[in-house]
Amino acid sequence: MDSTPRRKSGLNLPSGMNETSLRLETFSSSSSFRAVTCVSSPRAISSLSSPSKTSSCSDRFIPCRSSSRLQTFGLIEKGSPVKEGGNEAYARLLKSELFGSDFGSFSSPAGGQGGLGSPSKNMLRFKTDNSGANSPYSPSILGHDSGISSESSTTPKPPRKVPKTPHKVLDAPSLQDDFYLNLVDWSSQNVLAVGLGTCVYLWTASNSKVTRLCDLGPNDSVCSVQWTREGSYISIGTHLGQVQVWDGTQCKRVRTMGGHQTRTSVLAWNSRTLASGSRDRNILQHDLRVSSDHVSKLIGHKSEVCGLKWSHDDRELASGGNDNQLLVWNQHSQLPVLTLTEHTAAVKAIAWSPHQSGLLASGGGTADRCIRFWNTTNGHQLNHVDTGSQVCNLAWSKNVNELVSTHGYSQNQIMVWKYPSLSKVATLVGHSMRVLYLAMSPDGQTIVTGAGDETLRFWNVFPSMKTQTPVKDTGLWSLGRTQIR
Repeated sequence: MDSTPRRKSGLNLPSGMNETSLRLETFSSSSSFRAVTCVSSPRAISSLSSPSKTSSCSDRFIPCRSSSRLQTFGLIEKGSPVKEGGNEAYARLLKSELFGSDFGSFSSPAGGQGGLGSPSKNMLRFKTDNSGANSPYSPSILGHDSGISSESSTTPKPPRKVPKTPHKVLDAPSLQDDFYLNLVDWSSQNVLAVGLGTCVYLWTASNSKVTRLCDLGPNDSVCSVQWTREGSYISIGTHLGQVQVWDGTQCKRVRTMGGHQTRTSVLAWNSRTLASGSRDRNILQHDLRVSSDHVSKLIGHKSEVCGLKWSHDDRELASGGNDNQLLVWNQHSQLPVLTLTEHTAAVKAIAWSPHQSGLLASGGGTADRCIRFWNTTNGHQLNHVDTGSQVCNLAWSKNVNELVSTHGYSQNQIMVWKYPSLSKVATLVGHSMRVLYLAMSPDGQTIVTGAGDETLRFWNVFPSMKTQTPVKDTGLWSLGRTQIR
């Protein structure tokens, strides 16, 4: 019996195994340790288990990276290089779509500086998670915008394209170059009326048929034309101060009314009565149901009345004059309820908004050049924009919240504006002289402009009411240039 004392081992080993049977082998490449058993006898145990636990565990822990945010700590491994001859742009796009727009920015730089097997300056350094997408391919072409939720941002709509050239041009001989006249109007039955010298011509848009409605004779001339809202009758203001009403279908004169001392330069129908403005500074209201020439006279302007428009609900009448004043009248008084004097030139261009009650737009002449917007409920000016040119006409689109303006000195342009931002949708040029006349088609998509260059030009500027698609460059009529008489 050996009497030498035996030092007790710190390990509780099974019988048949000593301490030399167990060694630890180091793998420096992965900086981890693995237990290895060396079998020295048939009774060696192939695996060890902790006496305190009954379940066996593997020697490594592999985390699930699908739900982690490793890009926040700069731990994303370097992506595999693109194969020679591969489409590198496609690979970057695919990587951006699959792993997010910031994936490529966290890849290790060339030269092995940032791999997981070697030290990296980005190791465990917290990085702010940017919500904005940095990918050059965002917004995504695959249906979603990487890094940006659909609720927080939407792709801005591209600007609506408006054809830059007219789709039809009509010759209009003797169309006067006079800022104060109103010689073009388009009826709700799709018939265009134009005053040329002593005559009024009707142009039917559906078949391009031209009809001469009347001839005032050598001693008179046409100064204004205006269709009723139903489009059956047309009123004509003459140089001698008369107001004539004609049946547009039968080409017969229905009524002739006097009252003005000189030319009648502007007319405006509401649902029941006709208002006329003259160089004599007065506004007369005519009612075809009574025998007298006029039923009331509105006195307020100090110079020629050249702009006149009823509101869509027939409650208010806006008038503009060569005295730089914009007046608003109602049916309960023969005095203006509003006198607006911010314009510094003649006010011919007037338009009521069909989208908002009490919203009025007005434009000033050469010395003013501004379009101003008013709240007629309280008389406050809401906004204004300097157009850079004489404002000759204004018309509000009934399909979208936009308006079109025509201009004279010095650029002779046509401009489409978005309201209330007052951003320009389009600028159209084509006339060689002041664009003094403007009318809109019944469907609200096409406008016709007239100028002293003796042409009428048709432009597609507004979309249809049902579908807000870009207006087409081809119109209802064939391209070309024809003569209106």
